[in-house]
Amino acid sequence: NGVSTRKVTKVVEQLCGESVSKSFVSSLTAKLDPVVKEWANRALNTKYYPYVLADAMYIKVREHNRVVSKAVYLAFGIDEEGHREIIGLQVDHNESFKSWSSFFSSLISRGLQSPKLVISDAHEGLKKAIQQCFVGTSWQRCTVHFKRNVIEALPKKNSEEAVSLLKSLFAAEEMDTLRKLKELFFQKYEREAKYEKSLKILDDGFEDSIQYMNFPIPHRKHIRTTNSVERMNREIRRREKVIGIFPNTQSAFRLIGATLMSYTKTNANWNRKLFTKKKS
Repeated sequence: NGVSTRKVTKVVEQLCGESVSKSFVSSLTAKLDPVVKEWANRALNTKYYPYVLADAMYIKVREHNRVVSKAVYLAFGIDEEGHREIIGLQVDHNESFKSWSSFFSSLISRGLQSPKLVISDAHEGLKKAIQQCFVGTSWQRCTVHFKRNVIEALPKKNSEEAVSLLKSLFAAEEMDTLRKLKELFFQKYEREAKYEKSLKILDDGFEDSIQYMNFPIPHRKHIRTTNSVERMNREIRRREKVIGIFPNTQSAFRLIGATLMSYTKTNANWNRKLFTKKKS
């Protein structure tokens, strides 16, 4: 049942780095379910995660003889010692306020305390769920996505200088410098109608995009984008390509969970400390 043994064999060989038998794959698949389930439902009250990154990607799943799109919800926690950890995995319907709320509620039920900052893209349902589930938590809009939104709204021709100024703005290391560069950007372009759309996007989303500046300098580059989550998404996508269409939600959860567990245990870059806890 589930994904064909041949396809799973390919994935297991990628994970294990060696050739395996069909019988081994079949027995492993049966044993994976409780292991992945235990990992995905482990307690989160043994440490505090001041930063949580949230993102979703889409996969294809067979459901009632139809192929449907399902969202894979992921949450990373960065603890006070600077270690990253995958704290949440869920396969559910398309992104919505209800689905994101359910996902965050499951993390809270496992003991997650409200973080200081949640980093994500600007999906409306996601934003609303963060506000409702994590009272007193700041929201950081992914600067990569936000900067891209502003740049895409710029005039198609002769915008090189504007793009350069925007990049300088988000590279600033001091809040005063950042705000001054924003003012300079407006002074240069607010009189030209062709820049109206990009200026509105920048103005509307600016404060949410600079919340990372309120935290220690060594932390900032790790908490202003969802890049690390998206790198993990690419790892999932690499395994998923072998499968193609998952036969059901359970098989998707099993394989993605196993992939994440393997990656986080064996990837040296993932396991490095992002920063050192400041001594009090």
